[in-house]
Amino acid sequence: MIKQILLVGLGGAVGSILRFLTSAFIVRIEPFPFPLATFLINILGCFCIGLFANLVPSNNLRMLLITGFCGGFTTFSTFASETLTFANNNQSILAFVYVLASCVIGISAVWLGMYLTK
Repeated sequence: MIKQILLVGLGGAVGSILRFLTSAFIVRIEPFPFPLATFLINILGCFCIGLFANLVPSNNLRMLLITGFCGGFTTFSTFASETLTFANNNQSILAFVYVLASCVIGISAVWLGMYLTK
C-alpha cells in the first residue's frame, strides 16, 4: 500500500507540475478569452488515459501513470474514462446521468463556493 501511495504521489506531482507549465506556456503564447489552456490540458489528459489504459499492463505502472500522472494533470480524464466505461457496458442512461449531474452539480458547487466566500 505504501508503494502504491508513493507511486500515485510521484505521478500526481509530475502531472501537476506539467499542468502548470503547460498552462503557463499556452497562456503566454495565446492570450484568448476561451480557457484554451484548460481545454487543451483536459483533451491531452483524456488522450493519455486512453493510451495508458490499453498500453500499461502493470498495476504499479497504472498507479503511477493513470491514477497519479493523469489525476494530477487533469481529473477530467478520469471523468471521461468512467463515462466511456458506462457507455461500453451498455449503461448509456447512467453515463448520461453521470455527465449531466457532474456538469450541473459541479458548476453549481463552484458557484456556491464562490458565493459563500464573497
